Amino acid sequence: MATANPFAGFDFSKFTGDFKVPAFDVEKVVAAQTKNVETLASANKLAAESAQEIFQRQTAIARESAEEFTAAFQEMLAAGEPKDKMARQAELTREGIERGVANFKELAAAATKTNKQVFDILNKRFVESLNEAQSFVNPAKK
Repeated sequence: MATANPFAGFDFSKFTGDFKVPAFDVEKVVAAQTKNVETLASANKLAAESAQEIFQRQTAIARESAEEFTAAFQEMLAAGEPKDKMARQAELTREGIERGVANFKELAAAATKTNKQVFDILNKRFVESLNEAQSFVNPAKK
């Protein structure tokens, strides 16, 4: 036994005719996406340049540390009283630790500065894009 279609007399065009689907301004959407890509490229460029600068500074710090270690080692090998050598070794150790902490602070400050700059760039664009999104939709024409 065949069942009759319950939707046979239903007019879908009348049902969906009351729904208004907003029209998108495609040019505005494309322009906004272009700005998003440009902003990401700018932020990535800043981050890459900063990473390169930090790496160069780390390399310089490593070179300076190696030179200082070599000089300190040669100083320890020089003739002198063991008591004086131990005092000098303690002083060199303290100076090395202070220098290491200062270098770490310098590198951390550089990374923090870059992170803030990148965040500010991205945050500014995010706020702009929220404002632009409101203009994407044109009121549906009646």
